[in-house]
Amino acid sequence: MKATLYALILLFSCALTDYPLVGDEPQGVDDVLLPEGDGVRVEEWIKDLKIPWSLVFLPDGRALVSERSGSIRLIRDGKLAKSPYAVLDVAHIGEGGLMGLALHPEFPEKPFIYAMHTRREGRTLSNRVVRLRDRGSTGAFDRVIIDGIPGGTNHNGGRIAFGPDSMLYVTTGEIFKAELAQDLNSLGGKILRLTPEGKIPSDNPFTGSSVYSYGNRNPQGIAWHPESGALFSSEHGPSGEFGTFAHDEINIIVSGGNYGWPRTIGAPSKEPYIDPVVAWKKTTPPSGITFSSGKFLKHLKGDLFVATLRSRALIRIRLDKQHRVTRIERWFEDTYGRLRDVVEGPDGALYILTNNTDGRGSPRPGDDRILKILPADD
Repeated sequence: MKATLYALILLFSCALTDYPLVGDEPQGVDDVLLPEGDGVRVEEWIKDLKIPWSLVFLPDGRALVSERSGSIRLIRDGKLAKSPYAVLDVAHIGEGGLMGLALHPEFPEKPFIYAMHTRREGRTLSNRVVRLRDRGSTGAFDRVIIDGIPGGTNHNGGRIAFGPDSMLYVTTGEIFKAELAQDLNSLGGKILRLTPEGKIPSDNPFTGSSVYSYGNRNPQGIAWHPESGALFSSEHGPSGEFGTFAHDEINIIVSGGNYGWPRTIGAPSKEPYIDPVVAWKKTTPPSGITFSSGKFLKHLKGDLFVATLRSRALIRIRLDKQHRVTRIERWFEDTYGRLRDVVEGPDGALYILTNNTDGRGSPRPGDDRILKILPADD
């Protein structure tokens, strides 16, 4: 039954548009396998989570982690609190549920936590971003920031983060309806940009619209280069649409940019579409991403880290000053299973979320976990 439904979705998606133009891998380098990473060691930090999705650190030492079934869990002094920080009423269906978390850029003066989740109204699924007020050990609902984002059992996007401009960026998927990504009247298959209050910034590229970029299939990670401020995004490539697979991407996002889906796949250099800087022909669905500041892991300064799901690896991407890829490494492949997010903590260590309890992985003792990456000689 599931296979038949999946096939029908693919046929419907394919029928809506011409077959896409498929390009090559733009990076010009092969991935290098480093089973133990480069000059690092891994410690278990938190265990016994259920489908964790996003991790944020608060300036007073607390941390929050979202679980896709709807709970936000509190971590204090390196220990997971027994009681949830907050429980949201979410539609935990397929890939839907509670996803990204973000912290107000003026926290704690403005004590707000943002969360993106899937909800059900009748038979319709949608996604929205809500805001909670921090109360120490708990968070209380404050307001809806944006709603009406297309929702589905697949391709919900889900990552949210505040940029250097103090604006909120939201990644959205096209819920397996490929043409939504090219439709500027839809919020699906986009990266959105909003003020902290949910208003549309006056300098957004499309008047009266929260859309910042489009032609995105299922973006799940966003991070800003620590020196240039360029916005990078990770994006899942096709999983059978138009008879194509893989071509998972890393993109540099510009205001008003069209990233091609479903007109282009990979890097075909076809105007007006913007090619990715990385497109893997090996299935590498990337999720959360972060840059290392080098604050603690000095030899990793400026490198982009990518948590991946089916390929079960943490990927390190090295870039030159023009953002050209010079080296790609796959760390810990198959060691910890599926990885959903990677975050640099206030201590400069990298923290990665495993995602083995989501029904697609093979849970290991203690899963799901948050792992901490430290220097090998620390």
